[in-house]
Amino acid sequence: MSPMAGGHLQPGSPSVPPGRPKILLSVPAHERDAFFPPDTLAALRALGDVTTVEPSALAPADAFHAAAGDAQVLVTAWGFPRLDAERLALVPDLRFVMHAASSLHALVTDEFWATGVPVSQAGAAMAPAVAELSLTFTLSLLRRTHRLDHALRTGADWETARRVVRAQEIEGARIGVVGASRTGRRYIQACEALGAEIRIHDPYLAPPDPLVALATPLRDLLAWSDVVAVHAPATPETRGMIGAAEIAAMRDGSLFVNTARPSLVDMDALYAAVAASRIDAALDVFETEPLPTDDRWRALPNVLLSPHLAGASSPSRRRAGRIVVDEIRRHLTGEPLQHALTRHDVKRMG
Repeated sequence: MSPMAGGHLQPGSPSVPPGRPKILLSVPAHERDAFFPPDTLAALRALGDVTTVEPSALAPADAFHAAAGDAQVLVTAWGFPRLDAERLALVPDLRFVMHAASSLHALVTDEFWATGVPVSQAGAAMAPAVAELSLTFTLSLLRRTHRLDHALRTGADWETARRVVRAQEIEGARIGVVGASRTGRRYIQACEALGAEIRIHDPYLAPPDPLVALATPLRDLLAWSDVVAVHAPATPETRGMIGAAEIAAMRDGSLFVNTARPSLVDMDALYAAVAASRIDAALDVFETEPLPTDDRWRALPNVLLSPHLAGASSPSRRRAGRIVVDEIRRHLTGEPLQHALTRHDVKRMG
């Protein structure tokens, strides 16, 4: 494998093949048009010679080498092979990795970080969509929409269906946010605009961040909240942060929303509390995905479920595609990247 300094691609440099840069675009076919509609794809093609390959087709090493061997830029997404030493040796001219999705944990390795090749990702595109679904979940739980729908669909008579716990409004509701991430901040802005009272638990909050004024110890936040919304990253520090004791600290009748990661929560303890109708929940993420058709969560009348699609709105996909193109343009022209990540960033973001 040739040395890689991780600098920007410089035309005419002896370590870079002459001519237009080679860009390997490897986003699953069922998502490709969503990320790269005709105008965005044309903008990408204006930057270099684009080869499009399905991520799953790159699993064999020889197929990976045939498709990516002369690439200077990789556009990756779900299912792209892990960039370990073996794969990196097959892309000797690699100068930039642009991840069209969010989490990099399945992609980068110690060997990748050692190359110094810059990496960027388009996760910021998803923040508005995830925050919006979290808000949708919050409103639905407050208004008992999930319980009403379930009652009517399962044959309850009209008056029985109407005898749910009286609905709440978001104005004046006490909402505890676990994690002041970029998604969490969008969610906080939306809830505050609708009149909710907010408290936050995030150990990374520090002055001069104005959200410091809302910082609250986790147990206190859980006991105070009408709604608990999880927006923290999945890291070793956050794993299991909401355990059985924390769920027990939540008030009877409170509501739980998770559009972040299941590893943050003791899912058995959460299930027990929801199954006992002590709290209601809305979940977009699960320990096992795809969620089995006979999974225990599917049978509960007081839980609202979605199949890990919080970030997958049409606008979010288009935003991600534009971020991909703009970051590659910045790399090629030597401008500062807007969404570059370091090894420390990836560890902290989860």
